[in-house]
Amino acid sequence: MGNLRRESLELYLVTDRALSLGRSLREIVAAAVQGGVTMVQLREKECNTREFVELGRTLHDLLRPARIPLIINDRADIAQVIGAEGLHIGQHDMAYADARRLLGAEAIIGLSIENEHQARECRTYDGLDYIGASPVFATPTKTDTAEALGLAGVTRLREIVGPILPMVAIGGLKTTNIPDVIRAGADGVAVVSAICSAASPAEVTRQLLDCVKQAKR
Repeated sequence: MGNLRRESLELYLVTDRALSLGRSLREIVAAAVQGGVTMVQLREKECNTREFVELGRTLHDLLRPARIPLIINDRADIAQVIGAEGLHIGQHDMAYADARRLLGAEAIIGLSIENEHQARECRTYDGLDYIGASPVFATPTKTDTAEALGLAGVTRLREIVGPILPMVAIGGLKTTNIPDVIRAGADGVAVVSAICSAASPAEVTRQLLDCVKQAKR
């Protein structure tokens, strides 16, 4: 089991250079750190391995002093090479057991869950650190996702996995619906365009995090 603190999932930024309005990922992530982001996932589908490694090292150097975990999407080899805190995998990526074997007990490993069957299956994964409930609402950021879960779906996944396994929600989340998602059973929210495309990523990060914390009170 990795070194995940449950509160690290409260506001989870997933990067996307295509949505960053011409700004560098470092600039976006640095602003999010100022705003209080609690975890960052480097998700890069459109770059070669060497560039992915360089981006990962740049962000890791930025996040490590702030004690904010860097999670690498899909690429266990890159997570291992740069010493990232963890890995996020989808249903068609490397199998959880193989990722755990490769990265060891201390790595944070999260898994995307899109339906009840997958939620039941993940209960058998020894040491899984968190699940990503996806997508909660329809979103243009990812077009290859399953049918939206809705609030009832989030609650149902929480019922299936139980109270112990941390869960972060992703997909169409904003200040107006975050409180309901937290009350439905999520420990935190993951966002992409809400921060990456914001005119002021630091200010939006503060607002989103405040929504999560207020909903937990």
